Amino acid sequence: MRFMVIVKSNEESEAGKGPSAELLAEMAQFNEEMVKAGILLAGEGLTPSSQGARVVFSGTEEPKVVDGPFAETKELVGGFWILQCRDRDECVEWIKRMPNPEGQAGVVEIRRVAEASDFENMTPEVEALEGRLRAQSAEEA
Repeated sequence: MRFMVIVKSNEESEAGKGPSAELLAEMAQFNEEMVKAGILLAGEGLTPSSQGARVVFSGTEEPKVVDGPFAETKELVGGFWILQCRDRDECVEWIKRMPNPEGQAGVVEIRRVAEASDFENMTPEVEALEGRLRAQSAEEA
């Protein structure tokens, strides 16, 4: 099972203040542990929402682009991991070990990545195409 681990933004990250050298070092070590365990598929931090945009769809109207920054920092994604774990419990146990040297309050959300079998209307043709596209994308990365 794959899981997306969503690290929420905070006021400091939205203000463009990067992590401390200590946190960066601890996160690198934590990432290395996950790589050695064979569960880390991807992981990145994100820039502040002031450098982002949202594309808002409203039915049949032309999509509207809204430039950042966005107001609710607790609802914004500050970074993510994609982990391959046996089950949700294993993923939770890994994330409970996530470094937090400054003792900041925050929320990390864990969501299972949907598989083809999760979609009742998935046809074998679309499932095969999606598989080929994932393999091609991995090759090109």
